[in-house]
Amino acid sequence: MAKSKKIKKEDNKRPVAAFVLVLVGGIFVLLSGIMLSLMGSVMTFFMMGIGGIFGIIGIISGIMMIISAAMINTVNKAQIKTWSVIALIFSIVSIANFGGFIIGFLLGVIGSILGLVFEK
Repeated sequence: MAKSKKIKKEDNKRPVAAFVLVLVGGIFVLLSGIMLSLMGSVMTFFMMGIGGIFGIIGIISGIMMIISAAMINTVNKAQIKTWSVIALIFSIVSIANFGGFIIGFLLGVIGSILGLVFEK
């Protein structure tokens, strides 16, 4: 009986630090994307819509980082590296909107690397 509890406990190992860092980074990127999109839409006359485009890139990056974080925490262990690479790619893309106040970029990259080095 004690052996089965030990096996179940080991099966529940997940890269929690990677999940939390990518999730928080994705939230920062999403918030900065929304802010940049709103400012870009207000200043569209002056900037010819460029700010709005970068804001939309930030929103998409933030959403994909949040989805990647959720998948890092819920998928089987064979796909953790795949979703970590996706989170890393969108963390790098988030530089287009100042990386989610820079902290979102840093948290996303660190969390993605933690997911990549996670051992099964």
